[in-house]
Amino acid sequence: MFYVIALILGAAAGAIVASLVYSDKAAKAKLTLSEAESKAEKLLKDAEAKEQDIMVRAKDKAIKVIEEARREEKQTQEELKKQQAALVERETAFGTKMLEMDEIKKGLETKNSALIEKEKQIDELKLEESRKLEEVAGLTQQQAVDRLLSLVEEQSQDTLMSRVRKLEQMESDEIDRKAKNILAVAVQRLAASHVVETTTTNVELPSDEMKGRVIGREGRNIKAIELLTGCELIIDETPNMLTISGFSPIRRQVAKRALDKLISDGRIHPGRIEEAVDEAKKDLALDIKKSGEDALFQVGISMAGIDPKLVQILGRLKYRTSYGQNILQHSMEVSLIAATLGEELGANVAVCKKGGLFHDIGKAVDHDLQGGHPELGVQILKKFGMPEEIWYQSIGHHEDKPKTLEAVIVKAADAISGARPGARKDSLELYVKRLEELEAVATSFEGVEKVYAIQAGREIRVFVNPKAMDDFATTNLAREIAAKIEAELKYPGEIRVTIIRETRVIEYAR
Repeated sequence: MFYVIALILGAAAGAIVASLVYSDKAAKAKLTLSEAESKAEKLLKDAEAKEQDIMVRAKDKAIKVIEEARREEKQTQEELKKQQAALVERETAFGTKMLEMDEIKKGLETKNSALIEKEKQIDELKLEESRKLEEVAGLTQQQAVDRLLSLVEEQSQDTLMSRVRKLEQMESDEIDRKAKNILAVAVQRLAASHVVETTTTNVELPSDEMKGRVIGREGRNIKAIELLTGCELIIDETPNMLTISGFSPIRRQVAKRALDKLISDGRIHPGRIEEAVDEAKKDLALDIKKSGEDALFQVGISMAGIDPKLVQILGRLKYRTSYGQNILQHSMEVSLIAATLGEELGANVAVCKKGGLFHDIGKAVDHDLQGGHPELGVQILKKFGMPEEIWYQSIGHHEDKPKTLEAVIVKAADAISGARPGARKDSLELYVKRLEELEAVATSFEGVEKVYAIQAGREIRVFVNPKAMDDFATTNLAREIAAKIEAELKYPGEIRVTIIRETRVIEYAR
């Protein structure tokens, strides 16, 4: 019972405490709400005051902007008025100038008409004067001019001819001096050997007994060699020697190498002959390629961009000769001389060097293909992608007037290489025949009395009848003879034509 009473009293006390706490929180809540309302009213009043202030300031600023715009508009209008006034003034001045120009134009037209009229009057006076002069002189104007020119020509002919010869001599001397200086520098810098290589067609034998072994039983060995090489073997009474005869120098070289191998080996029969010929062809192909590469290296031309087949064709020139001169050696000399001349004359040195090396490339195949070596050379160089300035050298060095400076230089270098001492050699029959042809060409002209070919056919001296032609005619005769020699004859280098007109007066004192 005691516990129940205590429990009831505790519950009552708790309820009292709870009611007190709740009433305290309610009082505090009422106080906080009142304060918030007060603050909100204050903030609202402050915002309304700021808004009023902002509106006042915005109105003031808008008024200032409007006033500024009105002031600028006023200034713009004043400037436009000034510009309009200036334009009106300029238009007035321009109109005045136009009126003045019209008046000047009218005055000039009047003066021009007067001048035309005066010119007509002057022309009429000139015609009248010419008619009166013709009546007095008894000659027309054209007849008088022709007669005057004829008299002047007759009186001045000797003077003019003397002056022309003097100028030609002065020009010739100056050109010769400069040309000799340039050529001397080029040849001195080259300093090539005078020794000339020739392609041999003879094969030495250790003994005459070897001739029988080369011939073989019933000639089977010699027939096999001739069939495989395309050359003819000549075995005569010459001791320890046999001769290879063939149109192609390459085939002759294959035959020579094969025979050297057979003679060295000692076994000579058709089977071994076929093996020796195959080995000789392979060895010769390697030698030809190496010769082409060596030629490029010696003249200083890079192999980059040059087709290996073209290098192979270049190497074939090692076994090609012209007038006894090795063509590969000749091409290298032309390349070096042309490069030196190109430096002296300001030409394209690379074109001179490469064009000089390949200028006779057609001679490598002219024994196997139809056509002249200049045309064959152009075809070969075009086929392997050489530019025009290079392939043109193949035909340019045979033209009278090459189109480019580099072609002229290559032509000169070709003449220098072929004409230097020891470069070329002829047989006695060819030498005599060339001299006879030179003398026959010069003798075919009228007025020629005697002709002598001298200096191994590099100069001809022509004696003319002094009564049949004058000095001017001898100059034309020299040019005509030189042109006919170039057109009809083939010769290395150049030929000098000298005309001699000699007048001898003989009288006897008795």
